[in-house]
Amino acid sequence: MKLHHRLERDSQRPLVLAIGFFDGFHLGHREIARRTLRLRKPGWRAGVLTFANHPATHLRPGTEPPMICTQEERLDLFACAGFDECFFVKFDETIATLSPAAFLDLLVDRLGARGVVVGDTFRFGHRRAGDTALMREYLTPRGTAVVAVDRVSEDGERVSSTRIRGQILQGDLAGADLLLGGTGYEIRGPVELGEGRGHSLGFPTANVRVPAKLIPRDGVYSATARYDGRDYAALVSIGTNPQFDGNRRTVEAWLRDFAHTIYGRELWLRDLRYVREQRFFPDVAELVEQMQRDVAAVGYPSYG
Repeated sequence: MKLHHRLERDSQRPLVLAIGFFDGFHLGHREIARRTLRLRKPGWRAGVLTFANHPATHLRPGTEPPMICTQEERLDLFACAGFDECFFVKFDETIATLSPAAFLDLLVDRLGARGVVVGDTFRFGHRRAGDTALMREYLTPRGTAVVAVDRVSEDGERVSSTRIRGQILQGDLAGADLLLGGTGYEIRGPVELGEGRGHSLGFPTANVRVPAKLIPRDGVYSATARYDGRDYAALVSIGTNPQFDGNRRTVEAWLRDFAHTIYGRELWLRDLRYVREQRFFPDVAELVEQMQRDVAAVGYPSYG
């Protein structure tokens, strides 16, 4: 996938373009991607236009929601969806003050868009003055097709990034994974040096650097860990480690049948399922007994 950091391209090949922020790249976003690829004709390219930062970081600093995906994860999802090009640009004053007409002219004149696919509630331009009706009225006479994709629902409720964020915060990762599709919610990060207590307790853990994204509620989770292309059943502890008076939120993973030293290497965690809360035990022996019971919650990894 070719990555652009400015709203311009040097190719003359016609482009069909999905537009949106696409945090999480959930089932609704995936439908937009599917419709975009279906609109592409032989010799055309499929692209996605999105922003490196959430628009609220510029429009209403301090009110932006925590992200379901890191920037890297979002780009990986776009590539896996089949997009040929990605316009990954900063949302700033230049973008924010574009009139709806100027924004649409940019799509056609600078990007070569011959098709545009958005969600049915998509708004654009200065003060969000443009909608899909205006987009269709303006672009259709210029030979650019416009597709507004109806919202996708699950259990009678709209699938949205806001809904998924709530599920993650509550520890309902099964619900979040269902709405996200694909591999679902993931935590990725390099393994860092920790306190080393896990080794002395008989449960050596990998301390994953907490990524700049939304992390589930504190607790112990069963999970699937991927390292070096292989999956391992895992237990993951998220929180401040109250047993040892911790004051920093950490993500620690114990992997079944794993005995490698992987400091500095990246570990991926998925299929997280809440097992219990983090809590203080009267003594370390009781903590170890509980950890032994937690192991029973670890199934076998779901390969794929």
